[in-house]
Amino acid sequence: MEYIYAAMLLHKAGKEVNEDAVKKVLEAAGVAVDEARVKALVAALQGVNIEEAIKKAAVAPVAAAPAAEAAAGGEAKKEEKKGPSPEEEKKKEEEAAAGLGALFG
Repeated sequence: MEYIYAAMLLHKAGKEVNEDAVKKVLEAAGVAVDEARVKALVAALQGVNIEEAIKKAAVAPVAAAPAAEAAAGGEAKKEEKKGPSPEEEKKKEEEAAAGLGALFG
């Protein structure tokens, strides 16, 4: 994730996203640089409009929520009023924590 953050930081600063720049950002943050990951990131970003990708990523979850509710009919509203049981809440929290651990691993 830190590699993507480095690329986004460079983009936001108006700098070119290239291997040397990404390495410098990572080193400045105290991250041990993996050359293969840097090369893969830069290669994957070639020809990608980062601004468009950010806009699509920001809009997609917002647009998907009403569609999911409409697909469920009225069931989603009925379930919201009841609320999940304490056991379901705990299970969801544990699953979310496990997912977050994978992001930063």
